[in-house]
Amino acid sequence: MRRIPLSEFAKQHGHTKAAQMLGCTQGALSKAIRVGRDVFVTLGDDGSLSALEHRPFPSQKSAA
Repeated sequence: MRRIPLSEFAKQHGHTKAAQMLGCTQGALSKAIRVGRDVFVTLGDDGSLSALEHRPFPSQKSAA
């Protein structure tokens, strides 16, 4: 099993192909990268793909 950042996965496969592989649109993938979302793609030993976002809990920002 291998875990890589979404931006690296998109560079390896191209944004359009990477989006197809993950089941989203190219626009959604590009926006997630552009705004700096903390998304990682996991490549399973059996060839499976999954993408997970690491976010603090609760996900709302605290007021300063």
